[in-house]
Amino acid sequence: MQQVNITLGTAGHIDHGKTALVRCLTGCETDRLKEEKERGMSIDLGFAPCKIADMQVGIVDVPGHENFIKTMVAGVSGMDGVIFVVAADDGVMPQTREHLEILTLLGVWHGIVALTKIDRVEPDARLQVQADIAAFLRGTFLENAPILPLSNISGEGFDGFLEALWELVKSIEPKRVDGLFRLPLDRAFSVQGYGTVVAGIPISGSAHAGDEMVLLPHNLTGKLRRIEVYGQTSDAVMAGQCAAINVGHWDHRIIRRGDTLTVPGYFAPQEWFLCSFKLLPREKLVLKSGAEVKFHTGTTEVAASFYPLTGNFMESGTTDLVQLRTKTPIVAGPGDPFILRTPSPVRTIGGGRIVEAIERRMKGSRPGVMEDLRERAQAVPDDRRFVEYCVRRSESLAANESDLALRTKLPRLRLREILARLSEEKTIFSLAGGLFVHRQTADEAAENLVEQIRRFHLQSPERPGIPWEDLRKSTPAPRAVLDHLVAELIGAGRLVERGQYVALSEHRSTFQDEDAKLLEAVETLYRQAGFQPPSAEDVADRANVSPNKLQKILKILVEHGRLARVEEGMLFHREAVDRARELLREHFGKEERLESVQFKYLLDSTRKYAIPLLDYMDKIGVTRRAGNTRYSAERK
Repeated sequence: MQQVNITLGTAGHIDHGKTALVRCLTGCETDRLKEEKERGMSIDLGFAPCKIADMQVGIVDVPGHENFIKTMVAGVSGMDGVIFVVAADDGVMPQTREHLEILTLLGVWHGIVALTKIDRVEPDARLQVQADIAAFLRGTFLENAPILPLSNISGEGFDGFLEALWELVKSIEPKRVDGLFRLPLDRAFSVQGYGTVVAGIPISGSAHAGDEMVLLPHNLTGKLRRIEVYGQTSDAVMAGQCAAINVGHWDHRIIRRGDTLTVPGYFAPQEWFLCSFKLLPREKLVLKSGAEVKFHTGTTEVAASFYPLTGNFMESGTTDLVQLRTKTPIVAGPGDPFILRTPSPVRTIGGGRIVEAIERRMKGSRPGVMEDLRERAQAVPDDRRFVEYCVRRSESLAANESDLALRTKLPRLRLREILARLSEEKTIFSLAGGLFVHRQTADEAAENLVEQIRRFHLQSPERPGIPWEDLRKSTPAPRAVLDHLVAELIGAGRLVERGQYVALSEHRSTFQDEDAKLLEAVETLYRQAGFQPPSAEDVADRANVSPNKLQKILKILVEHGRLARVEEGMLFHREAVDRARELLREHFGKEERLESVQFKYLLDSTRKYAIPLLDYMDKIGVTRRAGNTRYSAERK
């Protein structure tokens, strides 16, 4: 018997024969609670294995009473297909309608219709009910589903029903199991000799005995001791399979429906969620900003506040992006379906998909926000698109693997496969340090860099370019990204690097006439001074310039490489520095070493100037110091 990770479920009004139908299919009594047996009414979820041909799938039986709709919603979260049950003697009833709305909102797209209790009506009445059901289902995902009359008492119609059920199972693609394991818990209990057992249907991934797990929101960690799938011991459990998992030492009394069993390091309880939401098309149904609602996702039910992103309210029949803030933090992931219900009177008003958890409320009126959010919502259903989106929209222009795994909720292996494919397609590229950059982001950032440098030239035309340090401080990108962008622009001939400065390739420094004359005069004073440069005070007096103006002139001369700042307050003309380098090379061509005191004689200067200049030679890699002795740093 092949176990397939597909779960079917029942849906329909109370007392329409859902539990009896499951009993006929599986031989299992899904009403396990004492109250259910006494009242003859399902009030909780029931699970059973179902053998169809050579396959075994799961069946979840949901309660039909309006008081237990929240439990029904919890059951739907694990369904891949539905057996939609309508009793021939009742026809379409209130919970028939509400269950269909919930199934549609939660994204169940496969199903068949079981017309039960046909033994209670005449043939003509049966045909009328079938026609009524067909009319009711028109325009829904069950519009073309077969309507199968049967009797749970006599067995009439079961052959045709089982054949249709087999076709339904074949039409359903089993859930993918390469995601992160996540199990919204249905219940927890204690088994003597084993300890705590948790049960439910995983919505993603797979897990094996011995795997490390975390229970949220309690943040309890531990290894899976034992796994049962459909009541049989198994080494593993996959998404879509009803499972009971022995976790041993956790206290089952603190575990509640809605808690989540998952892999450590990815999920955390959160309050704010960005969602794609459809408000049902009902007359006079308007949902205002701040409205209190019941939020159902997975097996969780929690009170929440509703906030549209556009306007102050949402009208019936419309679909849009909204924000929900839960009263208590919950665990949910990108793409999870959800339902909203009003607290009083309690009724289903809409539902949709979670886009992702967010840190705080966002304002849709801000420029570019809605465009980004709509793009995000469209990307989330597809792993590849969502990874690409996250790389492209990274705040720092680059994303690393850890950040991407945390946000996309993808296992590392799956994420690496997607990143490799995006790299092969030239959509993204990688840099040192494990950073990934989107090509479009890089191109946009490069244009912004060019424009930033262009503005700098307009404001400071006399300077050779923008200092590297200033460029790095003003750019949000990591250094590796900025360096890569500048290197690409230099390679394309759009930028040039001039020492510690970056400039547009066409930029030439320009000076006002007065500044040009001052620059020439000040530079001449330093050039003529040689190895005994003047102080700033002397230059200010001799050039007849104010100290503040002189500092600006000196800064320009240093940036253009005409003067070298040997130490604070001491500048040499570049020609003097070059001549000193030549003298040192001549010396080391004859001698292996140079004592510091000798340098002033080489320069024909004084110790006041010679020693700072010699230290500068150490800094620029001409000499290498050992105590008071210098050696050539250029000699191999």
